[in-house]
Amino acid sequence: MTSGYWSKIVRRIGALALILVASALQAHVPEPAKRAPKNAAAVNVKAPDFILIDQEGRRFDSTQLRGKIVVLDFIFTTCTDVCPLFTANLSQLQRKLNDRYGGELFFVSVTTDPEIDSAKILKAYAQRHGAELKNWAFLTGSEAQLKEVWNGFAVRVIRKGRGLVQHTSLTTVIDRGGIRRINYLGEKWRLQDLERDLLTLLDKKA
Repeated sequence: MTSGYWSKIVRRIGALALILVASALQAHVPEPAKRAPKNAAAVNVKAPDFILIDQEGRRFDSTQLRGKIVVLDFIFTTCTDVCPLFTANLSQLQRKLNDRYGGELFFVSVTTDPEIDSAKILKAYAQRHGAELKNWAFLTGSEAQLKEVWNGFAVRVIRKGRGLVQHTSLTTVIDRGGIRRINYLGEKWRLQDLERDLLTLLDKKA
């Protein structure tokens, strides 16, 4: 065979290799910014009312939070990814604001894994992260009860295995009238932004 033939084969192999490398790299490229969700978004919709069970095993009615500013998120206690980070950050914020706003501010964490997260497990998790339970509730319930809450907040929950759950990362702020005002999506929002938005609502008495 001629050298020209082999040169042509080498060029074709090289081109194919470049295509394969480009395809592999593309699989690891994050979604373009224009299609990626924003870290925070203003909303103006009524938060769903619900009844669940708190970390003490008591009935918890969300309507009792009227008149308070509420920070609500979704976690599960066996998470080794962002849930403990969210809880630690909110605990830090709670300690910072409670002296002045403890009577007006309330935190709520709703489990996405009722199979494991009993009231007792949630209480231990809360204590481990330094949460002050006087104005923070960690909530569980039956699968059916929780599905209503997840759906009401547009949180998708996928069970991958025992203690392994994939769910929408949502932290939402609810005003004194029970209206959702701001959604913080994913894990890249900044705690100081949440603090600023909370202070704006807390200082607005009307």
